[in-house]
Amino acid sequence: MKVKNIAIIAHVDHGKTTLVDKLIQMSGTLRANENIDSLSMDSNAIEKERGITILAKTTSINYKDYHINIMDTPGHADFGGEVERIMNMVDGVLLVVDAYEGTMPQTRFVLKKALEAGVTPIVVVNKIDKPTARPAEVVDEVIDLFIELGASVEQLDFPVVYASALQGTSSNSPDPADQKPTMDPILDAIIKYIPEPNVTEEGGFQFQPALLDYNDFVGRIGIGLVKRGTAKVNEEVSCVRRDGSIKKFRIQKMFGYIGLKKIEVESCKAGDIVAIAGLPDIEVGETVCTVGLEEALPLLRIDEPTLQMTFGVNSSPFCGREGKILTARKIEERLHKETERDVSLKVKPYDNESFTVSGRGELHLSILIENMRREGFELQVSKPEVILKEIDGKMCEPYEDVQIDVPEEYVGSVIEALGKRDGNMDAMHHHGDQVRLQYTMPSRGLIGFSTQFMTMTKGYGIMNHTYKEYLPKAGMMVGERPLGVMVSMDNGPVTAYALGQLADRGTMFVSPGDEVYEGMIVGEHVHDNDIAVNVVKGKNLTNTRSSSKDHTVVLKSPRVMTLEMCLDYINSDELVEVTPKSFRLRKKILNTELRKKADARKPKA
Repeated sequence: MKVKNIAIIAHVDHGKTTLVDKLIQMSGTLRANENIDSLSMDSNAIEKERGITILAKTTSINYKDYHINIMDTPGHADFGGEVERIMNMVDGVLLVVDAYEGTMPQTRFVLKKALEAGVTPIVVVNKIDKPTARPAEVVDEVIDLFIELGASVEQLDFPVVYASALQGTSSNSPDPADQKPTMDPILDAIIKYIPEPNVTEEGGFQFQPALLDYNDFVGRIGIGLVKRGTAKVNEEVSCVRRDGSIKKFRIQKMFGYIGLKKIEVESCKAGDIVAIAGLPDIEVGETVCTVGLEEALPLLRIDEPTLQMTFGVNSSPFCGREGKILTARKIEERLHKETERDVSLKVKPYDNESFTVSGRGELHLSILIENMRREGFELQVSKPEVILKEIDGKMCEPYEDVQIDVPEEYVGSVIEALGKRDGNMDAMHHHGDQVRLQYTMPSRGLIGFSTQFMTMTKGYGIMNHTYKEYLPKAGMMVGERPLGVMVSMDNGPVTAYALGQLADRGTMFVSPGDEVYEGMIVGEHVHDNDIAVNVVKGKNLTNTRSSSKDHTVVLKSPRVMTLEMCLDYINSDELVEVTPKSFRLRKKILNTELRKKADARKPKA
């Protein structure tokens, strides 16, 4: 069978994973009795819930006389490093673009990576069945983006297929009425336009892992493209390490992909995408070769982390009530296991009880925390901080390209808020009553902004951002919360009476009956200072009748905080306590008197 290797790239939520599902279903790869879930490629529970792809997935389909390997890539900028490395494994890309939204920040980001790698593009205009679809304008936007990113003449001559992945229809015509219940136009375009793998069948074996996987039986697994030659299971091979040294090992297992399954294979040949196990510490970008014919391929660039936070043992009075895994040793083991699979994650000890974890962004780190919480861990995490670097004698910090789509009525307040966070406006476009703002701003200014942004735009605003580069550090203090908090000064269950007394002081995060402890944050103060409050106080009961009749206390609903909202919300002297059942905000110093003394010693801003 002839081989074609492609990747599917797109902005978040433009329909990559749904399209892969339909290609698998409609290519005849699955047996009639094999059932397929929707979004079957998103195997992780969080991926299914949030409708996002976190890790790149490999699958393949058989169509006509071809074996087509398909890489489903993440759309979020936090996982952009995977997209870049995947481009070294494929010869073409399906660029999926929403027929209404058109080109978005991550469309630009992933397409830039594809054009730099010189792969052949096919454009799929998806969601053509939307009533608001504007396929002709979207194709023009894509052409403009190709030109802007410096595409070659050959790359500009791309074929376009129009589809609705959700409905399982496609055609070569922009008219939605011409859609047919088949994916053949896309598969035929892959066979016609995507070149065969640029590999050499003769000569010594050469394989470069671009992605990592891990399992407890064989350890780390390298996934990549066989660039030259052939190899078999149990064959002894050499690995040229990133530092140039050579280590021999025996191939224990080899996996290929067909449909939704990873299958064991006995051998591989040039052009195949396979997973190889046998070297427990294999790294991305190293080269596996035939013994005696060691020839290293160019190293693959691994994106450096831009954000870090500390993960520590839960030290609150409620430690051990809701989770089963509590110790520093278990947390360290779990973090190091994650680094086996995720090359963009770095872990180092901070002190005996906590670790500094560096990643590509808030989403990257919050998904790791969410996974650990679901596995039964209890931990406390600090406010995310950007990683500073010294470049040419200047202290630099990461900056991001930010694109905001917002109704016209909210533009003023959004511009004002971004200005306070050191954002620099690059462009502003009007589309009817919607306005698109493009900014360059420090990553530090985006920490804690998304919750404020959603409140400010009443949920109608859409914000997307991607890492741009390191630039000299912004002078302004960006990223701290403007309002203070209410902190519990006692332990016990919250009473409705106490909350009623505090109703005019701000917004509460707790409800009557919730258990609290001293130092736990129970609400947001209306002013910029923190105050200690008693939320467990009960009403004094006497046998004297009150002259004024008791009124029923009517309380506002508390603000419900998600994990991302908690990480966005906290300041540098606060922590988020994460357990399998709850998120609690707390001060680092729990004791009220000690905290007051520490605050008094702080330098005044």
